[in-house]
Amino acid sequence: MVLKTRERLIEVARQLFTNKGIENTTMTDIANASDKGRRTIYTYFKNKREIYNAVIEQESEQLVSQLRDINSLKASPTEKLRNFLVLRFEMFNDTLSRQDSFRALFNREVKRVGRIRKLVTSKEIEILKAILDEGVAKLEFQPEQVNRLIPLIQMLLQGIDCSIFRGNTTEEDCNGSITNENIINFILEGLKL
Repeated sequence: MVLKTRERLIEVARQLFTNKGIENTTMTDIANASDKGRRTIYTYFKNKREIYNAVIEQESEQLVSQLRDINSLKASPTEKLRNFLVLRFEMFNDTLSRQDSFRALFNREVKRVGRIRKLVTSKEIEILKAILDEGVAKLEFQPEQVNRLIPLIQMLLQGIDCSIFRGNTTEEDCNGSITNENIINFILEGLKL
């Protein structure tokens, strides 16, 4: 019951933050929308900032939870990396297509959404390092190329995200799928021994 109440408060807060903005959402708004009293909210969260941090953590965790499962696949590191990149591109597109989610939050809270991106990126890099280390250990990937890729992949993926988010894709590739496949193939070919 405690966990459900907390999760409900986080979900209600996320929706309100997305629709009204963080600055325009009050603790009373969250209480009213969740059918809980303000006292109940303060049992779980000290203030609005704490709720906001919980929303950010939950949003970032939702974005990377599926990516973590890739490491447990019975597949080669090359296939794990391909699956990781494909899934990551799909997840970003899915997130953008949810009307009440990341895009709306991004439009309202451009500066603050960077915190979500930062959390997601650190989690993604951790997962990628495990895949890449396995690829080096199994002699599928060149160690020097892996060392070059790790700092670059973060910028590459964020650049792709930004381009898709802003609609900066070519007419021939309006959904980014061709570009994504080319990027995936480019990364995989650059790592091979």
